[in-house]
Amino acid sequence: MSATPSPSATPVTTEHVGKLARRIHGWSWQAFPIGMGTGAVYVSLVDIHHQSSVLTHIETVFFFLNIVLFLLNTSTLALQAILYPRQSWRLIKDPAKGVFVPLIVLSFATIIIGIVNTAVPLGHVSTDTIYALFWTYVAFAVIVCFPMLMIWFNKPHDITTFTPAWAFLIFPMMLVGVVAFNVLDVIPATETRAIGVLLTGYFFQGLGTFMTLFYICIYFVRLMTTGFMDGQQANAAFVAVGPPGFTALALRNLGDHAREILPAHHLVSDNAGEIFYAASVLASLMLFGLAVFLFLFGALPWWSKIHIHLREILGCWSLTFPNVGWIATIRVLGDTFAISGFYTLHLVLVVAMCAVWLVLFVLTLAAFWKGKIFLDNDEDVLRDHRHFAVHAHILHEKGKSEAHRENDVHGHVMPALLHAPTPVRNDLEQGLRPTNCECRTASCSIGGVYYSSTAPTLVDVTDQTQMLRLATPRLP
Repeated sequence: MSATPSPSATPVTTEHVGKLARRIHGWSWQAFPIGMGTGAVYVSLVDIHHQSSVLTHIETVFFFLNIVLFLLNTSTLALQAILYPRQSWRLIKDPAKGVFVPLIVLSFATIIIGIVNTAVPLGHVSTDTIYALFWTYVAFAVIVCFPMLMIWFNKPHDITTFTPAWAFLIFPMMLVGVVAFNVLDVIPATETRAIGVLLTGYFFQGLGTFMTLFYICIYFVRLMTTGFMDGQQANAAFVAVGPPGFTALALRNLGDHAREILPAHHLVSDNAGEIFYAASVLASLMLFGLAVFLFLFGALPWWSKIHIHLREILGCWSLTFPNVGWIATIRVLGDTFAISGFYTLHLVLVVAMCAVWLVLFVLTLAAFWKGKIFLDNDEDVLRDHRHFAVHAHILHEKGKSEAHRENDVHGHVMPALLHAPTPVRNDLEQGLRPTNCECRTASCSIGGVYYSSTAPTLVDVTDQTQMLRLATPRLP
C-alpha cells in the first residue's frame, strides 16, 4: 500500500509570466496570411479598370497596413527566436505549421508589387531599386524554400492528412513570375536587364507551376481516399486555386512583355515576341479554367464542412490571397479580348473580396483580444524559458570549469611533472606512456598526477570523473 504524498511534497507552480511573453511565445508563422490577405486586397484594388482618387487613397491605406503587418510578424518571430529558441525551432519543424514559413517571402512579394504601383509612379523609388528588389526576392525565395523542403521531406507524411497548404513550400518560387511582370512594367523593354527579368520569371514560374500541379494531383488522391476535407482543412481547399490562377496571370503578362522585349533585342526570331504572347495567352486561358473549377470545387462543400470557431479563424484567410490570381486574370483577359463584361465581373469579385477581408479582420481582432490565437499558457512559456536559462548556465559553468582545469594543469600538474624522473618526464611531454612505468594499465600516477595514454594530457587525481573516463585497462 503506497503512502499518500503530503501536500508539501507536491511541487506547485506559482510563477506567472506576462501577457506580452505569452504573446511572443504563442506567435506563429500562420500570422502571415493576415498580411497576405491585406496585400491581396491591395493588389485587387490596383487592378480595377477604372481608377479614381478615392480608390487610390484606399489602396494606399491597404499598402501601408500590409507593411505594418509584415514588420509586426517579422519582429515578433525574431523576438521569439531570441527569447524562446526551442519554440521557434519547434514551429519550423512542425509538419503542419512549418509549411507556413515560406509565407514571409510571399508577404515580401506583395510589398514589392505595392512599391511598383505606388512609389515608382510618384518618383519616390527608382527603377534601379526595383531591379535590386526583384533579385532580392528571387534569392529570398530560394534561400527559404529549399531548406524548408529539406526539413519537411526528411520525414514521411500521411497522405490522408494532406492539404493543398503543403504547397506553400513552393509558392514563393512560383510567384517569381508575378513579381517579374510587375517589375517589367517599370523597366524599359530596350534595357538589357529586362531580358534577365523576363527569362527568370518564365523559369521560376514553370518550376513553381509544375511542382504545385503535382501537389494538386495528390490533393485529388486524398479526396478520393477520405472525401471532402472537414474543419479547418476545408479552408485549405482554396489554396489549390492559387497555382493555376497565379500562373494564368503571370503567363499572360509575361507574354505581353515578351512581345516587346524579344524583338527589341533581336532574340530567337523576328516573330518570337508574338509567338510567346500567343502561346502565353492560350496557356493562361486554359489554366484560368482550371482555377475556376478548383474554386467551385472547394466553395460548394465549404459551408457544410467548416467548423465555426474563433480558434480556427487564421485558416479562413485562405479565402482571400489564393483567389487573387484568377480574379486578376479576368481583368487581363478583358484587355486581351476586349470584353468589357469582364471588367464588371472583376469589380464585383473585388468588392466581394473586400467584404470577406473586413469580416475576417474583425473576427481575427476578436480572437486576438479574447486570447484564442497567438497566446500560450504560462506552463509552456516557463518550460522553454527554464530550458534556455539552464542551457545558458551550463555553458557558463562549462567555460568556468575549462578555465579552472587549465589553471589546475599549470598550477599543480606541471610542478609535479618537474619532480618526475627525467625519462618519464620526457615521455610525458611527448604525449607517450612512460617507458619505465611498471603499471600494467594504460595509465599511471606519478607524483600525485594521473596520466593516461588514451588521452595525452595530465589530469589531477582529484578529478574522479576524468580519472574514471581515462582509466581503461590495457596490456602493455
